Amino acid sequence: MTDSADDAAVTSLRIAALALPALGVLAAEPIYLLFDIAIVGRLGALSLAGLAIGGLILSVVSAQLTFLSYGTTARSARFYGAGDRVAAVGEGVQATWLALGMGVAIVAAVQLAAVPIVSAIAGTTPGGDIAGAALPWVRIAIFGVPAILVSAAGNGWMRGVQDTMRPLRYVLVGFGVSAVLCPLLVYGWLGLPRLELAGSAIANLVGQWLAAILFCWALLAEKVSLRIDTSVLRAQVVMGRDLVLRTLAFQACFVSAAAVAARFGAAAVAAHQVVLQLWNFLALVLDSLAIAAQSLVGAALGAGRTEHAKSVAWRVTVFSAIAAAVLAFVFAAGASVLPSLFTDDRSVLAEIGVPWWFMVAQLPVAGIVFALDGVLLGAGDAAFMRTATLLSALVGFLPLIWLSLAFGWGLLGIWSGLSTFMVLRLVFVGWRAFSGRWLVPGTN
Repeated sequence: MTDSADDAAVTSLRIAALALPALGVLAAEPIYLLFDIAIVGRLGALSLAGLAIGGLILSVVSAQLTFLSYGTTARSARFYGAGDRVAAVGEGVQATWLALGMGVAIVAAVQLAAVPIVSAIAGTTPGGDIAGAALPWVRIAIFGVPAILVSAAGNGWMRGVQDTMRPLRYVLVGFGVSAVLCPLLVYGWLGLPRLELAGSAIANLVGQWLAAILFCWALLAEKVSLRIDTSVLRAQVVMGRDLVLRTLAFQACFVSAAAVAARFGAAAVAAHQVVLQLWNFLALVLDSLAIAAQSLVGAALGAGRTEHAKSVAWRVTVFSAIAAAVLAFVFAAGASVLPSLFTDDRSVLAEIGVPWWFMVAQLPVAGIVFALDGVLLGAGDAAFMRTATLLSALVGFLPLIWLSLAFGWGLLGIWSGLSTFMVLRLVFVGWRAFSGRWLVPGTN
């Protein structure tokens, strides 16, 4: 075997060593959410629709700060690649302070505006059926946002220093506790009160804070300074600004999709939620390879090894494309069986076929897109990612979403928009990857 072949084998093994635990971390939340859907789904379409709206609000407000994870990984990985672990962990300290401050602000804002937010998305007046089901869930579950953000910051710096095993353990403990509590509180088993949808929110909350405490403990164990460093905070916020705008584009699309689906009734929005959660799960499965790319590309560029960064980018993209093709085959083969695992409501099952096949068709494209997302995020190419996502949303997704409402296209129009969005993103990130403009060495 040649030296280059040896290097290639080591790179592939390193990708796998980082990606597999990252897969566990990324898959834990959507698996739990699918479990939560299965538990709540037995309460009926209205409860499932309430969970759909409430879960959407929680994901929207917490997902706006994904730079606490992805931005921290990119910055931390560059310092780690340059041999400065203290600075790499220091990025995690500052990201955690940001997480706590912003999390508290989000809790206060959502509590104040919960009624109009829920009513606007659900498409009913305050106290209406879907809004009435979602509101109590939102008021409880929103207290988990600071914990979600602290865990995101913890994942970010640990991925940066190429440690994906401890985050896996922490997340599994948190979601494991939630999974035990959820049916007990929803159905009132073992003598506990039957809280129905509110029980789902409480189970979420307990697990999220348990995981956050474990991430904070890991940060304390590093014995680095915990003081606020305004220069690091400023740099994180600059990168975060672009990533927040990128995330806003995603969320504008998904909020619009849920709002339009809700106008077609509880069964439509519930079917949309089931397939969307599956889509999110599959996206995060593929994103495990993208996370390996973030860590390895960032470290390679921090060490000035641009050729190695290109090698990682190519390998991750190939691996992700293969994995996506396999997943597409599995979910195509299971189209007649798998939906019934999440609900036994016939009205929901009758609506689910259209989004299901759109999801299957998108997977091969998504495999390439998510891999290249990871490469560009690892390189800190946040400004380009922001612009590409905004353009894809404005040109591809949002027009079809709102035309669906105007012309009554329903889930067919909504998922056509999502597919167009994904194809446009493929064009943008593919061009950028081939251009080589992301190959900027150094720690800045």
